[in-house]
Amino acid sequence: MPVLRITSASIVLAFCALSAAATVSHAADRAPRTCLNKAEQREAIASREAIPLAEAIRAMRGRGHHGEVVRASLCRRDGRLVYELTVLARSGKVIRAKIDAADGRPLAAHSATPKP
Repeated sequence: MPVLRITSASIVLAFCALSAAATVSHAADRAPRTCLNKAEQREAIASREAIPLAEAIRAMRGRGHHGEVVRASLCRRDGRLVYELTVLARSGKVIRAKIDAADGRPLAAHSATPKP
């Protein structure tokens, strides 16, 4: 009967395989998104397909999320335009907020967990 040898190399290979499978599975669960470049953003706002960024920030702050917007993207998600905002809250927490770019309605906001 053959003896199964577990070496550090086989453990590393198994871990890499599981990690790759989890990454592929996680990527498949996420909705596809395409962010607009500056020219596309201006066109979307000019054609009233999207509200200006300042209005989206006001809508986010109207929901009680105050702080400094450190990053903002206008992206297409599931066929609609969404502002994705990263906010550094006064408490020091990083908050990710999604605002519907058509009407300024908040879609989601959650604290980002820091990566070790």
